[in-house]
Amino acid sequence: MSDPFALEAVDVALTPMERFEEYLKSKGKRITQPRRILIEHVFSHHEHFDADQLIDELSHHSKGSDRVSRPTVYRTLNELVESGLLRKMEIGGRAVYEHDYGYPDHDHLYCTQCQQLIEFQSAELKELRDEVARKHQFRATGHRFIVNGVCEECQKKSRRKKRRVDLI
Repeated sequence: MSDPFALEAVDVALTPMERFEEYLKSKGKRITQPRRILIEHVFSHHEHFDADQLIDELSHHSKGSDRVSRPTVYRTLNELVESGLLRKMEIGGRAVYEHDYGYPDHDHLYCTQCQQLIEFQSAELKELRDEVARKHQFRATGHRFIVNGVCEECQKKSRRKKRRVDLI
């Protein structure tokens, strides 16, 4: 049984590194070793993250001359957003990043207790967006839809039977 809300694959012509190098060249900049390390790390797996998480992960994986400074992380994250490689979202009072390049349009469920983000795709939601846009003679180019709530795991935790020790 397939998930009707699962994300579809998107084919791209360039790797994220090639796309970023192209972007930097257009701005008269060059790809440095710290930028290369950061991009390889960010695009080695798909997870939502904030700058502090990225800095922490990079500090555990890099040694000596391979270190990526905090200012380089922040500057490069901004460049990755400007280049269309990452998307920045403000969630729960913090900036959260996710892959944008080579990744389909999608929406999120956000657990307000554990901060988990669950991705989903909905053709019906996109159709509704387009219908509302047509009604208002508006040309929609994209959208962000984040549903706030409590995930299944956190609901289970709050339902567990209270013990005497919990009352202290």
